[in-house]
Amino acid sequence: MKGAGTDEAAIIEIIAHRTIAQRQLIKQAITASFGKELADEMKSELTGHFEKVVLGLLMPAPVYDAHELHNAIKGLGTDEAFLIEVLASRENQQIREIKATYKKEFGKDLEDDICSDTSGMFQRVLVSLLTANRDESEHVDAAKAKEDAKAIFDAGEARWGTDEVTFLTILCTRNKRQLVKVFEEYQKISNRDIEESIKREMSGNLEDVFLAIVRSIRNKPAYFAERLYKSMKGLGTTESILIRVMVSRCEVDMLDIKAQFLKMYGKTLFSFIKGDCSGDYRNILVALCGGVN
Repeated sequence: MKGAGTDEAAIIEIIAHRTIAQRQLIKQAITASFGKELADEMKSELTGHFEKVVLGLLMPAPVYDAHELHNAIKGLGTDEAFLIEVLASRENQQIREIKATYKKEFGKDLEDDICSDTSGMFQRVLVSLLTANRDESEHVDAAKAKEDAKAIFDAGEARWGTDEVTFLTILCTRNKRQLVKVFEEYQKISNRDIEESIKREMSGNLEDVFLAIVRSIRNKPAYFAERLYKSMKGLGTTESILIRVMVSRCEVDMLDIKAQFLKMYGKTLFSFIKGDCSGDYRNILVALCGGVN
């Protein structure tokens, strides 16, 4: 970054090939050696989507999620899809860290901000996810799974109108393995996949959040592979989704996401990114993707 021009290739080589923990140490070393904040220097040197990826990678995971949630809520309109993506896919401890970081960074409670921007049953589901009280044990109770499956059936397909509270209670509190069993039992009772019933019974943001919970529970890498695919397919690219998923998952489950992407769409994530993006932005995403493998 020193002097005229910027060596973007060097920035990509270092930033995209270090862990989050290593990047924090690099930031500290820059400040100690040169008396400057690395993020501030990057802002003055870089632009556009490339800048957003680099700045995102410089943040610890809870800080990145907190800042992205704040961006999704503030200003005109709310990016409900991102609220859904984060709250439906993060573990209890991650949600607790995000809430604490949000309070520290912005002086506000995340729950209060979400409640001021959402309403109705959709708001209730988000608040339930925010409590971070999902059972995270490995225990599976087959009898209880049958009860829950029957309760969901009675709350939806078996009646006129939908009792969304039953869906909320079961989908937001049971552990992952238990819910997979519930979905199996539901298929037996209703002759329908749980996702199909949610689509029939719900609409809008409520449908989206329940579907996200189910898909994330069943196969989180597949859920994110679908998010990436939808961000790039067709005309134009939804850069915000592409950037957020690549930055937030590159150190978590990117190998699994790439495998699911290939399995689901018959093409590599690498080829999609190469065909959809350009310049340094493409280069850093390709680096995070790990190339063709």
